[in-house]
Amino acid sequence: MSELKNTVFVNGEFVSANEAKISAFDRGFIFGDGIYEVVPVLNSKMVDKAEFWQRFERSMSEIELKLPYSHVEFEQILQDIITKNELKEGGIYMQITRGSAPRDFKFLSGLAPTIFIFCYEAQIINNPLAKSGIHVASVPDIRWKRRDIKSISLLAQCWAKNEAAKQGAFEAIMIENGVVSEGSSSSVFIIKDDILITKPLSNEILPGIRRKNLLEFADKIGLKTELRDFTLDEVYEADEAFISAATLILLPIVQADEHLINGGQVGKHTKQLRQLYEQKFVNESK
Repeated sequence: MSELKNTVFVNGEFVSANEAKISAFDRGFIFGDGIYEVVPVLNSKMVDKAEFWQRFERSMSEIELKLPYSHVEFEQILQDIITKNELKEGGIYMQITRGSAPRDFKFLSGLAPTIFIFCYEAQIINNPLAKSGIHVASVPDIRWKRRDIKSISLLAQCWAKNEAAKQGAFEAIMIENGVVSEGSSSSVFIIKDDILITKPLSNEILPGIRRKNLLEFADKIGLKTELRDFTLDEVYEADEAFISAATLILLPIVQADEHLINGGQVGKHTKQLRQLYEQKFVNESK
């Protein structure tokens, strides 16, 4: 479970969470016209920071938004959020919207973007689910066609997560045209015959930061990699399977729908990949 911290940042000011205010005419509220990012924090330091910047700037560019701060200025704001909240381990959530304006569908120019940032505590390294594994449930993928943009418009993902929760599952894995796209808030991987398999990048999935690094780690533990579509049946029949996300790093899938993966046990390659990623975080947080 994550725990929200009290001090947040809204449009140039640090305020307590219950005092934070954004216009009801903000385009993020009216249209979902904005993007967001999450950066993990360990030992009060941001990790996977370089990868965060790459994806954050790409998402903004794709919907013609520009951050009104330099890298140095914005990283200082993020560090101030960590310091003011005495955050040791968890994540920072940030979103930028086009700003406040009368309701008009087209992108409006000349608006002051709305910036909102908060942080939360979470067990990244010692997450008990990393040892027990998780149950996932399959649901239809009903999202829009630009999933490579980290949009704040997440109703379809909320629906998917809720459908999974009804089945007692931790995460939903979404199915489109007979193949797995991704989780409602994660990337999905399977391992079969010493091959790590995940869907190739396109507009159909978010370019996961953890996904990128895990593919690079695979070679270190003797796994080949394949970027290709895979089916739900392949998930059921996998030797191992897992999801990845910002403050989860990697969580093993031990059950998909009613099917046990690896006899309901966490697989050896999954453990090794998580250990490598944990070490990356520890090294960056020193």
